[in-house]
Amino acid sequence: MILRMHFFSFVLILSCVSLNAARIKDLTDVRGSRSNQLYGYGIVTGLAGQGDSRIEYTELGILNALETLGIRADKADKSRNIAAVMVTAEIGAFAKEGGKIDVTVSSIGNADSLQGGILLQTPLRGADGVVYAVSQGAVSVGGLSAGNAGGNVQVNHPTVGMVTNGGTVEREIPISIVRNNSLDLILRSPDNLTAVKMAEAINNYYPGTSLAEDGGVVNVRIPSTFAGQTTNFIAAIGGIDVKPDVPAKVIVNERTGTIVATQNVRISPVAVSSSNITIFLNPTTGVSQPLPFSQGATTLMEGENAELIEEVGRFEAIGELDPPGATTVNELATALNKLGLTTREMSSILQSIKNAGALQAELIIN
Repeated sequence: MILRMHFFSFVLILSCVSLNAARIKDLTDVRGSRSNQLYGYGIVTGLAGQGDSRIEYTELGILNALETLGIRADKADKSRNIAAVMVTAEIGAFAKEGGKIDVTVSSIGNADSLQGGILLQTPLRGADGVVYAVSQGAVSVGGLSAGNAGGNVQVNHPTVGMVTNGGTVEREIPISIVRNNSLDLILRSPDNLTAVKMAEAINNYYPGTSLAEDGGVVNVRIPSTFAGQTTNFIAAIGGIDVKPDVPAKVIVNERTGTIVATQNVRISPVAVSSSNITIFLNPTTGVSQPLPFSQGATTLMEGENAELIEEVGRFEAIGELDPPGATTVNELATALNKLGLTTREMSSILQSIKNAGALQAELIIN
């Protein structure tokens, strides 16, 4: 059977992060300088008949808002011009009083759309119940909902919107990043080797100041030359380059036909038979499909013969390996791609290799 090549949506991304250094500021967060989430209950008005129907908490919300303005009312009308919403935001660690933040508005009733609405003044509280910001402004919606007797059309989510710079910081969040004249760097991707490398890199510039406490924390003592200049010291060490150690992972997305493999992934010598092909992985052999009129027999080619078969498009050699006895997912996937295998078939092969203990990496299939 002659191999019929076909193309499909396959992308192999070989991560080279481990070959390139990254700044410490891009790999870590300083303990104590975290952001905080805020939330509040609000009312959006001006919805031109697309708001909530007679919902009790919506009516109470607008009645309370009117009462705050000195207007007493016993009930709200049925115009559907208002909607009850949850307002959420994230306040940065160093946000100052009077600073602006973006807020997200989402309907909690049965409103059809928040398009064209105005968010009334809404206090935003933290997990401790304290008000840290107040939000108000025009709601910008990235979707729409329209319809008539013939049907309804909806694009994206018209019941969720943004108020850009709609929140004003009213209270600063207390921050403490220095403890016992030292600070902690929290690795965003915990790894023992990366933490040790980071401590060594800092010690090269400021000897005896840094120690990797574990894979997730590097403790750094502030040198006397930076006494009273914590911000300057954080900026100084944040610009130091470190080569992070990237764990060996293979991620397969069968829906999009994408395979992502980090550079440290290796495959030990193994043979896998799948469908009408057999894969042999070792320093001198390759992948072969049945030859024409061979009645389905798979042929393992080596040396010069392998090159001959490769020329007629039925064989993809997996070249000399470094280190000997192991190959990479990049080489394997390239060979299987040229043989016309789909991503689902590649996923099955990788699973088999992993089950055999020959894939030296974590395999994640989405």
